[in-house]
Amino acid sequence: MTKRRAAIVGVHNTKQARRLENRTSRTLVAEAALGALDDAGLTLSDVDGVISEPDATTALVYDLRLGPAWIGGRFGVSAVAEAAAAVEMGEADVVLIVAGAAGIYTEHDSTAPWTRPENEYVAPFGLFTAAEFALIARRHMIEYGTTPEQLAAVAATIRNNGHRNPEAVYYGRGPFEPEDILASRMVADPFHLLDCSMTSEGGCALVVTTDDRAADSAGRPVYVLGSGSDHFGPSYQFAPAWDLTGRRGDEVNGRVGARACRRAFRRAGISRSDVDVLELYDPFSFEIIRQLEAFGFCEPGEGGPFVEDGHISITSSHPVTTDGGTMSFSHAGASPQMLQRVIRGVQQVRGQAGPLQVPGARIALCSGGGAGALFTSVILLGADLS
Repeated sequence: MTKRRAAIVGVHNTKQARRLENRTSRTLVAEAALGALDDAGLTLSDVDGVISEPDATTALVYDLRLGPAWIGGRFGVSAVAEAAAAVEMGEADVVLIVAGAAGIYTEHDSTAPWTRPENEYVAPFGLFTAAEFALIARRHMIEYGTTPEQLAAVAATIRNNGHRNPEAVYYGRGPFEPEDILASRMVADPFHLLDCSMTSEGGCALVVTTDDRAADSAGRPVYVLGSGSDHFGPSYQFAPAWDLTGRRGDEVNGRVGARACRRAFRRAGISRSDVDVLELYDPFSFEIIRQLEAFGFCEPGEGGPFVEDGHISITSSHPVTTDGGTMSFSHAGASPQMLQRVIRGVQQVRGQAGPLQVPGARIALCSGGGAGALFTSVILLGADLS
């Protein structure tokens, strides 16, 4: 058999905003899908595989008359890895991954619906998302001396990326200094309001296909080099614990993603020094420090000083979350926020990241999830390295 390689050939973000008037989740999904296909130089007739929001994929296949089609069941970063596997195994030739949300988060005094606990014995104890991630951050602070100022350095860096990104919800709302982060109200110790992700509305989509078809696509193909995913349990139902382990005892929840990242690099045949940009998921500021350590870019306990020294800025050694992430670019539901990490990775490798382009970027690491959610997924993207 001829070995097939998976490549991302189309990406698209719709307009992102705190609220999009006269838009629905379905219209955003349709707009995003057509935008990504147009970027790839393809049409709906070319699609024979689909991944959308959980429980919505089969309905989308029906609505757009895409059947018969392969369908996937994962979301965010893991959906891209699943699509790549389907393409490489010959289960599909062109997979559309699409998500969008509008008009869902209207109760702004309560937890966002995509992280609202369904377990009746969780909610009464105040175990909302910020508190879950705060448990992990506080343990690290106790263990290694990580400081609120170091968390604030992360938040200021990412929010300033969004401040400079014309497509971001927070465009023009900065600049932010670490002092601004620390001055915002406390949400869940150690997280101040500006340490936390925002909420917004918007849609996004990607198109994954074979390397043969990628060669003829309209957009420059970006290849899936390797991926990995680690889980310790269902998200937002059980209190996370830094030292939670599985039966093997080889990794703890506080370092979730370490095993997945090692496997991704092994599959890609590259090293961490080859990575040009880190499009890391940023639900809360500390999660960036945690991921830098878990993924092997810092030793345990070194992440705080590393970010405080400025290594994660656009012009430094490890540029992080260059579009502004969920803190500043957009945070439109469970799946879009993580797909957008991959979209930004593609834009960086293509040289299409506008004023926040990392010069000469050829390899991007993208992530989703975190220790507070009991899972982390990673994917490595790159130009053709053959």
